Amino acid sequence: MTAKIAYSDVEVGTELPAQSFPVDRATLVRYAGASGDFNPIHWNERFAKEVGLPDVIAHGMFTMAEAIRVVTDWTGDPGSVVEYGVRFTKPVVVPDDDKGALIEVSAKVAAKLDDNTVRVDLTATSAGQKVLGMSRAVVRLA
Repeated sequence: MTAKIAYSDVEVGTELPAQSFPVDRATLVRYAGASGDFNPIHWNERFAKEVGLPDVIAHGMFTMAEAIRVVTDWTGDPGSVVEYGVRFTKPVVVPDDDKGALIEVSAKVAAKLDDNTVRVDLTATSAGQKVLGMSRAVVRLA
């Protein structure tokens, strides 16, 4: 695959389409099985509260993966991501109800780099709290 967005069509400040990603307890159980991360803070409410959390929380790597989807959906090519890093700032708390939580992600081009690459800065929030800090991706465009 190749990115569908042309480097020449992008400017600093270009905003990517924002997206919201729902997450519920069933999603966390499926992710735990796929990742092998069965830490009880991600599925056991009693345990999560015993260790000082407000409730079950989403896996950090799950949150990170959901956020980068804004970039890969924009480029049309998951392989276009050259670098990606975040700092985990707040957990995504996932209540045991019919709604769960929502991870809201926006992004914009922060810099045009060499070799048809751009740096994209992402903002990810849940329940009004920023859940990822310093969330940046370097992406190779067409």
